[in-house]
Amino acid sequence: MSFVAPAYGERSLGDVVPAIAQALGCGAGSVLELPEAPSYVVMLIDGLGARLLERYAHAAPFLSTLLAHSEPGTAGVPSTTVTSLTSLGTALTPGSHGLVGYTSRVPGTDHLINALQWPKDVDPVEWQPNKTAFQRLADTGASVTLVNKREFYGSGLTVAAHRGAEFVGADKVGERIAGAVEASRQPCSLTYLYDGDLDWTGHRHGVSSAPWLQQLSMIDAEAEQLRDALPHTTRLLVVADHGMVDSAPERRIDVDEHLELRDGLALLGGEARFRHLYCARGALADVVATWTEVMGERAEVLTREDAVARGWFGPVVPAVWPRLGDVVVAAKEDYAVVSSADFPYETTLVGLHGSLTPDEMLIPLLVS
Repeated sequence: MSFVAPAYGERSLGDVVPAIAQALGCGAGSVLELPEAPSYVVMLIDGLGARLLERYAHAAPFLSTLLAHSEPGTAGVPSTTVTSLTSLGTALTPGSHGLVGYTSRVPGTDHLINALQWPKDVDPVEWQPNKTAFQRLADTGASVTLVNKREFYGSGLTVAAHRGAEFVGADKVGERIAGAVEASRQPCSLTYLYDGDLDWTGHRHGVSSAPWLQQLSMIDAEAEQLRDALPHTTRLLVVADHGMVDSAPERRIDVDEHLELRDGLALLGGEARFRHLYCARGALADVVATWTEVMGERAEVLTREDAVARGWFGPVVPAVWPRLGDVVVAAKEDYAVVSSADFPYETTLVGLHGSLTPDEMLIPLLVS
């Protein structure tokens, strides 16, 4: 299965807010064109790749009908939630906003930052100091609102990725729809609504499982109800942060069962489908050679320089450079690299994401 290159500057998640600003009349110059409208609601469905929606269209009749009239976009690299949500909220590539994976190295330390469980000793504004796209849009006089679960208010990821939007806490579907509808009545407005239930279900049960298909049907109904409740002049844009693949136990390489993979490593980061390898001084060449031999055709093993040269992260600013692994390992097909010692929770998951396969990278951009 070939990899999909991120479409930065064209049809990536980082291009969504600039395109909406242009459609609202508050900006110009976006390559991604969206219909003009006085207000937009963006519904992001965590984990709903375009390929998954195509494959299981029967479970999502409303969304799949929209898919037939649209061209997919792409996530960034790695194709994971923290990276994608920050690209959406900042309109920057991962190499510029700096949230380069589920876990990544805190430069100058032997510690990893888990961006979903933000540590208290890391300031999210220092970690991601760029002005967000939400802030820039609000500076034009537009109304910008974030509708999300109350637990995410003030979280490190919310501050890093989405500061500048007014936060509306909404734990249940009805609250989310009502909050989005109310916010959308503001002229020249962008309302962003997040739903993470499909991703959670895919991780726990796998895509195409009975619970996953049922959850997809429920989210499809939510999207249709939202569309029906919105003012007719408001545009609804449905997107995702990534897709997902199921990885069976026999398709997983545990570094704690292949101890040679530990040789020369100072830290193992990233996630199962996209690993950041942080090397001890002088060990880079040996780490590349060992991982290339062990992984074979199961993954692409690249130095940081080679991955950057391929454009995987977009332009990389100096502060972000050491957050990237000295070596990155992008899993092919449905393989995964796990560590039963460092990341035991990952070994319990069925569905995974992070790499560059079409099932993970291609995302819906559905306008209604």
